[in-house]
Amino acid sequence: MAPAEFGRLEVAVRVVRGWWPAGQAQAWGPAGRAQAWGPAGQVPGWWRAVLVIGLLAVGGCASTVSAPTPPRQGLHHEVRSGENLYRIGKAYGVSHQELARVNGLADADHLFVGQRIFVPGAARALPVGVITAERAVPDAPGAGELPRGEGVFVWPLARGSVTSRFGPRGNSHHDGIDIGAPIGTVVRAARDGTVVYSDVLRGYGNVVIIEHVGGFVTVYAHHSENLVREGRRVRQSEVIARVGRTGRTTGPNLHFEIRKDNVARNPVYFLPTETATHEKDPST
Repeated sequence: MAPAEFGRLEVAVRVVRGWWPAGQAQAWGPAGRAQAWGPAGQVPGWWRAVLVIGLLAVGGCASTVSAPTPPRQGLHHEVRSGENLYRIGKAYGVSHQELARVNGLADADHLFVGQRIFVPGAARALPVGVITAERAVPDAPGAGELPRGEGVFVWPLARGSVTSRFGPRGNSHHDGIDIGAPIGTVVRAARDGTVVYSDVLRGYGNVVIIEHVGGFVTVYAHHSENLVREGRRVRQSEVIARVGRTGRTTGPNLHFEIRKDNVARNPVYFLPTETATHEKDPST
């Protein structure tokens, strides 16, 4: 309690006891005349009530004056089927350890559908099931898993070099490959499909996600700009974005993923053996 609070408390106690030093306790009478509260400094009963209420009100107001606490920034994400803290954290760009901490979760591996998870710093709800893969499989696909004919994939960049491969990366997993290229290099759709997501995410930066027939999805990220919107039907090799360095990245590159039935697969197994460095892109 501040010194001023002690002063108000002392005054209140004296008033309640009905005592005030002689010559100091005065009140204004009905005719505007200063009237002593008695030779012994006695405070009349009705004045005691008025003064105590006033003093306590002033004290109460003063005690609540403090620096405002900033509102907690973020939102609550409602868990859906197939989601876990790792997937939720990856979509929102927050580690699953941080999500467990802020939500007080002792067992971060067990969530239930409909559970509300607070995501610090999030500005809007995200479609976690669309943005993130359920898991990653490093194995080469079987012959029956590879698309054929017009359904084969092509490299999303005509020029570039793979700078980061699919697989473990520190305490996390890299669900795709990174292809280094100059900022502004055009990014092309690897196969015919429909754009199901085109927006900005913390980790991915500007990202485009395209859904293809046969349960395939491709992901393109870190663009300087997206050139297609959700719902757009795109053709193979159509320009959809430009290489940039948005999101969490160490330099200009394209992050590229291929998913089958929402499982991340190594893109190299699904792309032509010719690398993206063999052809110059005339559009850059």
